[in-house]
Amino acid sequence: METVTLFDAKNRLSSLIDRVEDGQEVTITRRGKPVARLVPVIPEANRARDAVAKLHALRESIAAGGESFTRDELDAYREEGRR
Repeated sequence: METVTLFDAKNRLSSLIDRVEDGQEVTITRRGKPVARLVPVIPEANRARDAVAKLHALRESIAAGGESFTRDELDAYREEGRR
């Protein structure tokens, strides 16, 4: 991860964006303290796919521990977490 000052970030924004597009992260500092971070955008489809994979993994880990939940129970827990 690269760290740049705010002054440098203003002067090199295009090149920093190019780096971020390549998957790197850039931290911007002001007076030596981190104040912002440029990170690549994850497409919506990837985030949804990752969330589903995590839910499946959670379900498997719970089942491995001796408990099992129905699809309706998992959906109810998911909806409860969104409130």
